[in-house]
Amino acid sequence: MSDHITVSGIIGTVPRRSVAKNGAPITSFRLASRQSHRDRTKDEWVEDESSWYSVSTFRQLATNAASSLAKGQHVIVSGRLVIRRWTNAERSGIAVEILADALGHDLTWYTTMPVRSGASSRTPADQTGPEPADSAESAESAESAIAYEAESGHIDRSEDGFVPTDTDADRDAYARLDS
Repeated sequence: MSDHITVSGIIGTVPRRSVAKNGAPITSFRLASRQSHRDRTKDEWVEDESSWYSVSTFRQLATNAASSLAKGQHVIVSGRLVIRRWTNAERSGIAVEILADALGHDLTWYTTMPVRSGASSRTPADQTGPEPADSAESAESAESAIAYEAESGHIDRSEDGFVPTDTDADRDAYARLDS
């Protein structure tokens, strides 16, 4: 029997890529999840202590996670909960790990545009998804993206899964991330 869990939180460490003995990719990171509750006696919100989880992803999910996630981002992780007791010469403790089946950015904090992994190896006809409602809007968006990329000092974020829609706001957000 295994317990299934879904947790939202903030990535607390830089996602680490590794390879299993069988050659399968693995990406792992630490996730901090904090809840809050209303203290009726003080009439204020109180932040509870953070719960920390080790998150491990495998195969294609690991590949996509490694190219999409960064420390400090808000994510939702769903997977199998594994709790292990550990002991070494000086200490002992409990390790709490989530073996992720699915994860993604928490849309409470972000807007995203999905990009199929390995999209460069497919032709546009192979890719499924809704067609743009207005081709003029698509052309304007494409022109905006080209102008954005042409600006000096632009940081290539084509691999992080985010597609800029408001270049001024995105430039400011990217500058904060890079500082």
